[in-house]
Amino acid sequence: MINYRLLTTNYQLPTINYQLPMTIECEKIKTPYSANLNRPILNGISCKIQQGEFVALLGLNGAGKSTLLRSIVGLVPLKSGVIKVNGLVQNQEQKHCSEVAMLFQGGGLIHQLTAIENVLCGRLGSLSAWQSLWGFPKHDRRLALELLDRLGLKEQAYQTTAYLSGGQQQRVAIARALIQNPKILLADEPTTGLDILAAKQVMETLAQLNSEQGITIVVVLHDLALAAAYAQRAIVLEAGRIIYDGKCQNLPQILQAV
Repeated sequence: MINYRLLTTNYQLPTINYQLPMTIECEKIKTPYSANLNRPILNGISCKIQQGEFVALLGLNGAGKSTLLRSIVGLVPLKSGVIKVNGLVQNQEQKHCSEVAMLFQGGGLIHQLTAIENVLCGRLGSLSAWQSLWGFPKHDRRLALELLDRLGLKEQAYQTTAYLSGGQQQRVAIARALIQNPKILLADEPTTGLDILAAKQVMETLAQLNSEQGITIVVVLHDLALAAAYAQRAIVLEAGRIIYDGKCQNLPQILQAV
């Protein structure tokens, strides 16, 4: 059962109770050789992310940030190494952990559908083929509407997402992830293409999910200032390797010295 409580902003987000810690463990993971880069995209990555952390993945284009994020949910084949979520090995042959949700770059919305229909798509994995023929249950529709309402999008619930602003589309994508009731949320460049105000709004929403609900957030960013303002920890990649893993304070100075 999901309960709701008032947050300090205009949004209310669902409170989720956790019983077991959810950790992400990457052990010397390496992807196949990339001819474009003349190297593996990921080349021996090892790190561990604990439940409740807010982690920013940073680095230049081609460093491997998005590939690392996608590999956690089994979307990228590994040549070697292991990724575990809550102790369970993740790979392409099995369904990824249901307690991990991903916010794809650009939101990954179906722009011909309304906002509420996009949110409900997050429930498809929980329905059998037979159930899907009958449409979504009423309680799923109520939850989708409540999530949009608490993300400030009640008035846009029945608008096609093609007509929403970039910031609104990202919040629809966040609602779609939240309806899966995740313990871990992976966000691939959620502020790309957004203006300063919209980017701040999206990052504040993620920060609330982390601080108020205990959801682990791993987000790919290019902006060091955003990382320093919202994340607790930065993992910086270069040429498929981790060159820094630590606090977000004074990142420009730290990276100059690396």
